[in-house]
Amino acid sequence: MKPVKKAYGYVVRYQSGEPQVLVFRHPIKEAGIQIPKGTVQAGEDPYDAVVREIKEETGLENVIADQWIADDLWENDDGALHHRFFYKLHVSEERDDWSYSPTGGGEEKGLTFRFLWISSADEVELIRGHGDYLNAIFKQS
Repeated sequence: MKPVKKAYGYVVRYQSGEPQVLVFRHPIKEAGIQIPKGTVQAGEDPYDAVVREIKEETGLENVIADQWIADDLWENDDGALHHRFFYKLHVSEERDDWSYSPTGGGEEKGLTFRFLWISSADEVELIRGHGDYLNAIFKQS
């Protein structure tokens, strides 16, 4: 079975010189707290996919992908194999929290995500797999 390509974005801002990472509360309780991510479309580069997904899921426009962090093969809860690509992205954002309805369509159509910033890897419990490389962000500062 060919793995599904997924692009994950650790969106970072700096407050008083310290990194904060953007996360969101999914309106479906079982979906928990997540980082922005999505499927890489056919023929799309994962770098381009992560920038597109961040814009679609967060509404943020001035997002800059700073660096690739890691890629791996990972088994999702449904048994599907994912080839995951993790990136660090930088943004200048003054809002501490906001709500946004994703524009990408699909399963997210009609949902509203609640965004907030975290200042450490253990501040919130992210759903399985989303925090796998989060320490790389907080250790880089």
